Amino acid sequence: MTNLHRLMVFTDLDGTLIDHVTYRWDAAQQALTALQRLSTAVVLASSKTAAEIGALRSDLELEDWPAIVENGAGILSPHGKCVQQAAHYQAVRSVLDGLPGPLRRCFRGFGDVTADQLAEMTGLALPQAKLAQQRAFSEPGQWLGTAQQRSDFLAYLLEQGVTAQQGGRFLTLSFGGNKADQLLKIVQSYQPQHTIALGDAPNDIQMLENVDFGVVVTNPHRAPLPLLKGEARGQILRTKEAGPVGWNTAVLQLLDRLHMK
Repeated sequence: MTNLHRLMVFTDLDGTLIDHVTYRWDAAQQALTALQRLSTAVVLASSKTAAEIGALRSDLELEDWPAIVENGAGILSPHGKCVQQAAHYQAVRSVLDGLPGPLRRCFRGFGDVTADQLAEMTGLALPQAKLAQQRAFSEPGQWLGTAQQRSDFLAYLLEQGVTAQQGGRFLTLSFGGNKADQLLKIVQSYQPQHTIALGDAPNDIQMLENVDFGVVVTNPHRAPLPLLKGEARGQILRTKEAGPVGWNTAVLQLLDRLHMK
């Protein structure tokens, strides 16, 4: 078996491979270089849009591999573009706009603000904020209401077929599909010998539990994830360091463990 199919690494971006505040990943460069040297498939998996991930994937020199976009609602093919089914996004927005006024005002979605406002909301530069609004499948947003309002909000959406996934920063709404669904499709296609996944938020849990080794990357900006299935037997690990620093350490340690450095 060649290096090409020995290992696949699936990774969340914000708060995991990319620093939560600075959006930089250079602290993970040592591990990224090691993976590149081994011809390892590195699959980006994020709530970001195809436009955002396409640009990042190019910067990271990972265009040979697919990417999971909009929290698993779609896949960006290697060297390709995600098919933009904007009708899905518009349908999610229509369900949102059908909410009773008091509940609707509790959710501030990416489509409810200007690009300038989104840049302020996210900390992204304006060009990146514009890419984040080029959505095809899902609507992330800030929750501004109470816990009871959130429960009512989610129940109403579910009646309309819309599900919600909590990420590191935003609550993302879609008509289904998650990172784990797409991960399993990609694994079936590539048939790697080993799989690793790294993430920091609730929407990463299923992905972490569906690989050989899952890594919970510490994120001091949010509550820690609960004890995960497989953690007690060492299938799921936790980093001491946050973001790309923790990502770098974890990947290098797992390469050692797999005798692949």
